Amino acid sequence: MSGADVSMHSGGRTAYPNQVMPWLPAMDDVLRARRVIAPHLPRTPLIQLPGLSERLGFDLWLKAELTLPTGSFKVRGGLNFMSQLPPEMARNGVVTASTGNHGQSIAYAARANGVRATIYVPEAANPLKVASMRRMGADVRLEGADFFAACEAMDQFAVSTGAYRVHPANEPPIIAGVATYALEIFEDLPAVDAIFVAVGGGSGLSGVSLVSNAVKPRTRVFGAQSTGAPAAYESWKARELKKLDRMETFAEGIATREAFDLPARLFWDKVEEIVLVADTDIKQSMLTTLEQGRIVAEGAGAAALAAAIARRDQLQGSTVVCVASGGNVTMEQLRQIMNEEQPW
Repeated sequence: MSGADVSMHSGGRTAYPNQVMPWLPAMDDVLRARRVIAPHLPRTPLIQLPGLSERLGFDLWLKAELTLPTGSFKVRGGLNFMSQLPPEMARNGVVTASTGNHGQSIAYAARANGVRATIYVPEAANPLKVASMRRMGADVRLEGADFFAACEAMDQFAVSTGAYRVHPANEPPIIAGVATYALEIFEDLPAVDAIFVAVGGGSGLSGVSLVSNAVKPRTRVFGAQSTGAPAAYESWKARELKKLDRMETFAEGIATREAFDLPARLFWDKVEEIVLVADTDIKQSMLTTLEQGRIVAEGAGAAALAAAIARRDQLQGSTVVCVASGGNVTMEQLRQIMNEEQPW
């Protein structure tokens, strides 16, 4: 049976992660995911930025997901997914496509569970992320100009080998695992009024939407995308999944040309807005995060802050969390950005 044909069992339900309509994860799935993840990952901190808060007019916090072992929030989803994959489905290994952080999460979780992992990444993938995946034992294959090309290669590999195809976004256990960071936000900062999350495939934003709906529906949820890669924005605006012909952003963690069904069904009716921010604003926010928060964020990890700064007039007097979702930036990238930009 090929990777496109298998099904996966969880909580008495059958999920078909490669179909258009997989089951929707719920709060019970998030709570179970937390129990799975707890032995492997530390709770990530909320970091208050008093100086920047004073300038912006609202109480600003960063959820430092970049402190996790892979430098990204996505490892939460990888661990939860792999814990639920039955042995007969893992027998031929797993295959996925990624710009880097999702791939690291699958490599990390596959190693922890003794499963072979093959990961397709774009040819110009972040070398730090590629090296990390290989250190964790994954077979990393560079394929094509962008994430979409890597996904096509992933599909072909799954069909030819029988490897289980791990979709980067349309996997309920991945979203339930990722959503555990949102649960931590509401537990540690019950007064939160607004949460900003970068959007690539959409697992992060859908996880926040899921938990917010269950715990505190009045919380305003915002997505953040680059103006050069607005697939989720265009899809949310039109209420129709879009696949763009091209995209251009330096922030590889949000460099996707298409929107995905499962995240869309979780956040379209919850998100207040998907804010488009220019790459220059994301770069400024990377430096601001370094200066004000004393942490190094990659482009995708700083996009949420860029969006919050852009919407500061709407947030006056609020308590706001920006998810610093990833910190895998090379020294070359950082030097170039420092030469180009100044902190906000």
